[in-house]
Amino acid sequence: MLPEFELLMPRTLAEALAMLADYALDVLPVAGATNLIPDMRGGRRCPRYVVNIASLPELQGIRQEDGHLVIGAAVTVAEVLDDPRIARMMPVLRDAAAVLASPLVRNRATVVGNLANASPAADMAPPLLALDAEVELASTGGVRRVALKDFFVDVRRTVCQPHELVTAVRVPLPGFGSRSAFYKIGLRNADAIAVVNGAVRVDLDEGGVCRTARIALGAVAPTPIRAYEAERALEGQVLTPEGIAEAARRAAEATRPIDDIRGAAAYRRYVAGVIVRRMLEGVGSKE
Repeated sequence: MLPEFELLMPRTLAEALAMLADYALDVLPVAGATNLIPDMRGGRRCPRYVVNIASLPELQGIRQEDGHLVIGAAVTVAEVLDDPRIARMMPVLRDAAAVLASPLVRNRATVVGNLANASPAADMAPPLLALDAEVELASTGGVRRVALKDFFVDVRRTVCQPHELVTAVRVPLPGFGSRSAFYKIGLRNADAIAVVNGAVRVDLDEGGVCRTARIALGAVAPTPIRAYEAERALEGQVLTPEGIAEAARRAAEATRPIDDIRGAAAYRRYVAGVIVRRMLEGVGSKE
């Protein structure tokens, strides 16, 4: 049973932002509602006002702009799966979208909603962290952009203020020599919350030297994380078995997992190192 609330239906982004400003102390935006409705049924969130942003024209579609792919806040995970530019330029993002929940949920859930919910196990967070994405936050006072690595604060908490709305995710287009991978461990092969998930990206020069490394992990800390020491171990180096093993060890050390019904902390820490090693071995072997 849902608690009582008033559903607000803005026709434009400006109207939606005005509603968030007017009711900032007791309002939440909604697009796919795949997180909010279960939370409201469970009593974890009980907003007096809900602003439906799913149909706002300003938040639709995926576009290429200034060297980025810009994913609007109303874009569903299923739309990411169907976009040929993402399949071609950012397959790591498509791979993560393919294992998020079920087809029914992917048709409703949005990429931005998966991030804004700030679950430590969010499947879209590690690939977007590895791709150096940033989020765009709008309010009646203007627009600001925040690197995704700085967006998450704690479990279910972000830097987004009550009067702000995440309107898009901006992802830099990978350059020549960029390789990436995603890996997810769950209790089932499909429709499962991650026990551990992760993504890596390496940018290699013509000699095979790693110019840039990104290693991101989920479900191993209060927020999705970057393994900075592991990244530094790879940069300026050729991807050797020894270097990969050292990066995997440092990635495992960066985790702060907990015991819960899906897995023990020690298991998560161990698996984090294993999947980082496997992903790096995979990108290192690509021609």
